[in-house]
Amino acid sequence: MNFRYPAGAAFFLVLGVGGLGAAELQTLPPSWPYAQLPLAPGVIPLQAPASRAPAVPAAPAAAPGAAGSNPAPAGPAVNPPALLQATGSKFQFTQPQVSNNYGPADWFPEDHPAMPEIVAHGKPGIVRACALCHLPSGRGRPENAPVLGLPADYIVQQLHDFQQDLRHSAEPRKANTGEMVSIAKNLTEDEIKEVAKYFSTVPKSKYIRVVETEMIPAMRIQGEIYFVAGDGKEEPIGTRIIETPEDAAQTRLRNPRSGFIAYVPVGSVRRGEELAKTGGSGRTTSCLICHGPELKGIGPIPNLAGRSPSYLVRQLYDMKLGTRQGALSALMKPVLANLTDGDFVDLVAYISSLDP
Repeated sequence: MNFRYPAGAAFFLVLGVGGLGAAELQTLPPSWPYAQLPLAPGVIPLQAPASRAPAVPAAPAAAPGAAGSNPAPAGPAVNPPALLQATGSKFQFTQPQVSNNYGPADWFPEDHPAMPEIVAHGKPGIVRACALCHLPSGRGRPENAPVLGLPADYIVQQLHDFQQDLRHSAEPRKANTGEMVSIAKNLTEDEIKEVAKYFSTVPKSKYIRVVETEMIPAMRIQGEIYFVAGDGKEEPIGTRIIETPEDAAQTRLRNPRSGFIAYVPVGSVRRGEELAKTGGSGRTTSCLICHGPELKGIGPIPNLAGRSPSYLVRQLYDMKLGTRQGALSALMKPVLANLTDGDFVDLVAYISSLDP
């Protein structure tokens, strides 16, 4: 379904994980960066069941005249799915191939190392291919994580945290976080190491264009992504980051070379840079201390520069609200304790504007 996102809408939810009381009401601010229909004040969404790995499609019936087959009954001709082509790719795929849970289309195999089996095909009927949601390049889309170029040790730790129920979303309707828990629990230690080694070696690329503005095009929500409504209307940006495709058609084709625009408030990049570098006169710790002078990571500490702002802000909220735990998250919680919603938006506007 497609919905408009009214400026200033707030989300309400119950947090029943991460040590928070099941009846504790939390309000997520207008800056919550997850494309879902806003709820009326006081409405508490139900916890979405984790998405399950889809069944493996049945094998096609034997062709007429094949050994052991009966002649197929006459019927209307069915046109095969149309062949599609992502901009810049030499390959063509049908839409079912693009979104194949156990072997999605790889438009640019030259952009990444050879994919391990678990990344390319998953475990049919049990675990989707990593390449479906995160794309073969690991870049992902706004509704999930960009994992390309992360330290291998960090990826291993996060998959272990999912296995141990230490990572959940503060938004109960975000079912793909629950699916990651299920996926991690169905991976062997060798598969976890394969996944981590692969995505850590994919070259990082610039795919976010940060635009400061007071007004943005009216948006509609489809598949947990903000798309421009296309009706010529505008709305105030408010205290939000809105990440939307540069080219909607290419995003639907899962083209990893087609990037995203991040609309952010005017002045947020400058304010975020000051906060990241100085800690805001004691309100927090400078991000540079742990994540490096250019926010490109140090050892197992992740590189942040140039990553999806939607994902980054979600993680800040999850850690501040206690639904994302684990050793590294525990270190982040006091760092985030005194930061406001506006601080989160400013920080991530700056971080996402950097070259990876």
